[in-house]
Amino acid sequence: MSSSLSQGTLVTIICEAVLQDRLVHLLKTLGSSGYTIVQARGAGSHGRRMGDIAGYNTNIEVKTIVAAETSDKLFDELKSFQDTYALIAYRQTVDGLFD
Repeated sequence: MSSSLSQGTLVTIICEAVLQDRLVHLLKTLGSSGYTIVQARGAGSHGRRMGDIAGYNTNIEVKTIVAAETSDKLFDELKSFQDTYALIAYRQTVDGLFD
């Protein structure tokens, strides 16, 4: 790894848009310095999510780069949402220009 690059854990969450405010609060509580949210469309085990009407039957994709330990805490918290909402999450180790 180049000495000018930092290493972190990229967490990607794809979930129902209704969870946006709760996820933002959770990320801030865990100390995430930032996140990106985009609308997502597609199909999967929870059916089609086409986002035809804003806020109804829509998904979002949330991305944040955090420390590995923080990603563990985030995944523990996300498990409670899966009982009620369509949600998948995954993580990857990344190298990049970030703090």
